Amino acid sequence: MTEDFAIVDLADVDQEPFPESGLFHRKLTQRLGCTEHRINAITLAPGEATAPHSHERQEEVYVALDGGHVQIGDSIHEVDPGGLVRIGPDRIRSVRNERTDISQTWLLFGAPPVGTVEDFGAYTMPDE
Repeated sequence: MTEDFAIVDLADVDQEPFPESGLFHRKLTQRLGCTEHRINAITLAPGEATAPHSHERQEEVYVALDGGHVQIGDSIHEVDPGGLVRIGPDRIRSVRNERTDISQTWLLFGAPPVGTVEDFGAYTMPDE
């Protein structure tokens, strides 16, 4: 009988470069056996940020394990360690490490799962 749970240690998951930005992330969806949402982890070096993007049908929840900043539209918000952020579909968003001395890790949850695990789901990059 297969158990309907999974336990994953981030350190056991290889990092892969995100195709558009080259930033390294850990794909956790399949490792955890998720079927109703996507989950990824990204560790940002000092000064790094994810590319601003939105999702047409997908809401996201971000968990700032080490704290950090999230940009939603034109506003940047500080997030304390362990803080959570929910962002609805269509809002332009980006997570950022504004620190100069430490890396910061974020967990990124998206639901419903859209697109494929390989391409992180359908997302839209804003026009510059």
